[in-house]
Amino acid sequence: QVQLVESGGGLVQAGGSLRLSCAASGRTFSSYAMGWFRQAPGKEREFVAAISGSGGSTFYADSVKGRFTISRDNAKNTVYLQMNSLKPEDTAVYYCAAEVGSVILSVGTRTSPHRWSYWGQGTQVTVSS
Repeated sequence: QVQLVESGGGLVQAGGSLRLSCAASGRTFSSYAMGWFRQAPGKEREFVAAISGSGGSTFYADSVKGRFTISRDNAKNTVYLQMNSLKPEDTAVYYCAAEVGSVILSVGTRTSPHRWSYWGQGTQVTVSS
């Protein structure tokens, strides 16, 4: 069992940056793959990025590739999402997700919200034009 708490959301102008954090409980953080998803009003929850337990493998949605960076600090039980060159279409509630092991990171699996077992409460990111 793992509990996730996101922070770092807020209001930023287009072109600006934000860094989201997700703090996890538990002693086996490194055994979990971690992901970030987002959900805009009236839309389905969509995959943003994911990272393996060791941090050695990362994956991104095409819409954020080159602008967002996912990373983790296993000593601090925390995963980060650095978001640069933000656009109004990045406005959404951002959620942190966790799943034990690495199978979740397979192609076609990592992008499916229902395949991830643990979720945070979300943090709002609003990008003004």
